[in-house]
Amino acid sequence: MASSPQSYQKRQRELRKKERKAEKQAIRHGRSAEKKEAGDEDGPDEDALLEEFRILNEQNAEGQVEAKIFEFRKAEIFHQMGLGEKPEPLEEEEAPAEADA
Repeated sequence: MASSPQSYQKRQRELRKKERKAEKQAIRHGRSAEKKEAGDEDGPDEDALLEEFRILNEQNAEGQVEAKIFEFRKAEIFHQMGLGEKPEPLEEEEAPAEADA
């Protein structure tokens, strides 16, 4: 019994999705490898930013961070990683206190 053309098309779409995802990951990893090889330490370390984001998420889940501050810091981290636009600055009264924790 032959499979329907719709099933075949769906499998092909999923395969193309996986291929595009793999290409994007290779590009991302390639950029990271190029930075390490070149000794390019101009920007913040991606691993450090991911760790900062993990901590921010934990604090948000525990209710230690206000929603506005969480969204601002998240956008800031993503911008530093090159994944988004720079967020608008918070108003002075809403600015997060610098805590080096």
